[in-house]
Amino acid sequence: MQDAPMDKQTRQGLAAILVAAIALLSWLINNERKHHPPGNSERAPSESDPSIHLLLGNPSRAVDDTHDPDNYLMRKPYFALSYNRTKGTPNWVSWCLQKSDFGPGDRVEFYPDAALPQGFPRIVPRDYTNSGFDRGHLCPRSDRTATQEMAKATFVMTNIAPQSPHLNQRGWNDLEEYSRDLVHKGSVLYITAGVQGMGGEGTNGPAEKIGAGGKVTVPAKCWKVMAVIENGTGTAEDLAKIGQNTRIIAIIMPNDQSIGHNWPKYRTSVKDVETLTGYTFFDRVPAPIADPLKAKVDDTKIPPVGKSLPGD
Repeated sequence: MQDAPMDKQTRQGLAAILVAAIALLSWLINNERKHHPPGNSERAPSESDPSIHLLLGNPSRAVDDTHDPDNYLMRKPYFALSYNRTKGTPNWVSWCLQKSDFGPGDRVEFYPDAALPQGFPRIVPRDYTNSGFDRGHLCPRSDRTATQEMAKATFVMTNIAPQSPHLNQRGWNDLEEYSRDLVHKGSVLYITAGVQGMGGEGTNGPAEKIGAGGKVTVPAKCWKVMAVIENGTGTAEDLAKIGQNTRIIAIIMPNDQSIGHNWPKYRTSVKDVETLTGYTFFDRVPAPIADPLKAKVDDTKIPPVGKSLPGD
């Protein structure tokens, strides 16, 4: 026995119900998003980037679009960065570090970044003069010494943030040296370093702004996230080498004069850095691998400064 065909009135009624249901579902979804915005773990991966320095992702989704001047992406040959026009500092700088990056490249004078878009104030070296804060490299010169050109690139002011002298010259510097030791032993590192907040302490005491007209914001904290790839190649192949046993080092340091040489005491989880910054790290690594890595705090025994690493 065949079912009787629906009459026109019934079909119209069902269509009206369907339209109402779709409208209700759309409202519920939008309302949920409004009151419960997606967290870091729910964000879609950032797009693949041609820069090796962004192999593991673009943590703040920076774009080279002046409509977002406080998260402006700059892809440079030897590192990539997100620049903040309002603060006059980078938000973060990312780079790949491998043995071929080392050589005789020497120090040069700091210089303003001519590549900034029109309308962005140029931060100049004298904005830091007598401020009580060091011109702190995020990507350090010693990570880029293969050529003089590479070394010079790190002295551009878009790679610089105000750092307390004790942070810059002690714990932060010691971590940089430790990172290079790991590379000399055969690892390739993918590093992101950044700043957060406002208000630090230098040799002249606390300060929130420095420079002409207060155009440079002094950060409250400096942080770093590093993925240590054993037997890495410094190519896109390294993305697939990240696994559950990959060593991850994350630190958050206060930007003040309390910092000594014991940088390991500032180790934390990548998740804590995400909470501090609102960024998402390692988003191009599959979540089942990345999420446990981001929850760990590195507990590798670190030799005191001045002592050789195991195996030396």
